[in-house]
Amino acid sequence: MPYVQNWLHCVWGTKNRIPFLANGIKDEVLDHIIDNARLKDICIKIINGHTEHVHCLLSLYPDQSLSKIIQMIKGESSFWINRRRLSKYKFEWAVEYYAFSVSKSHVQRVYDYIKYQEEHHKKRPGMKSTKNISLKPRTSVRGFQRLNPTPDFSPGLSDHNPNHGI
Repeated sequence: MPYVQNWLHCVWGTKNRIPFLANGIKDEVLDHIIDNARLKDICIKIINGHTEHVHCLLSLYPDQSLSKIIQMIKGESSFWINRRRLSKYKFEWAVEYYAFSVSKSHVQRVYDYIKYQEEHHKKRPGMKSTKNISLKPRTSVRGFQRLNPTPDFSPGLSDHNPNHGI
């Protein structure tokens, strides 16, 4: 069996940046994404987000493609949210997503960035739709964690691509 280790920092948002993941819904959704990822053999090291976007550090197995994995995560979670009626409006993820490769030497920094997302957004008050949002990091069972990236590591989505639309 081949040995492959490719870490990706993925980010996606809700359609039109609507803050669907507020009022405790975020915790339920991220827990569900982690549980579903385990069932589908998707290796998520950490996931966290705010009311309108999610950060995820994942690794792909040799037979997995990024687009298929993101499609499975977003599609299934969207279906689950709507079936469970966690929102009074139809929930949708934005079509686009961002994925950045992470070298082995930077995995811990990205992990911490995702883990401490709340602090990151407090330090960057000019970022759209994220100021004054209070979120607590959470740890999931069996080694998976859901949380946020390090303020000193990533300049933020808008600095990666000013026309990103998320």
